[in-house]
Amino acid sequence: MNIEDIRDYCLVKKGVTESTPFDDVTLTFKVAGKIFAFLPLDAITPTINLKCNPEWAVELREQYVAISPGYHMNKTHWNTVTLNGSISNRLIMEMIDHSYDLVVNKLSKKQREMISE
Repeated sequence: MNIEDIRDYCLVKKGVTESTPFDDVTLTFKVAGKIFAFLPLDAITPTINLKCNPEWAVELREQYVAISPGYHMNKTHWNTVTLNGSISNRLIMEMIDHSYDLVVNKLSKKQREMISE
């Protein structure tokens, strides 16, 4: 997947907004104001940072060289995925879905209802 594909995939999810709150080159995707993905636009080799269940995070890091502890993030709960073609689009989408779901599941009932409307 390339940056445009990832952006499109993230934006079709319910309640998702994009912004660049930190600088002009780091695109963030949020649901109900909570970040679930970072996409640096200036990386030579594109990457994406995604939230991840700690156990699955370790498993993914052990299985794929292109997945490492989250750069500039809590390394227990975030992975950096290098988008160099070594990871299938299906797995990338699964990791994006997982990150989104982790954030949505932590929202209040009222917030979840608001994004599902």
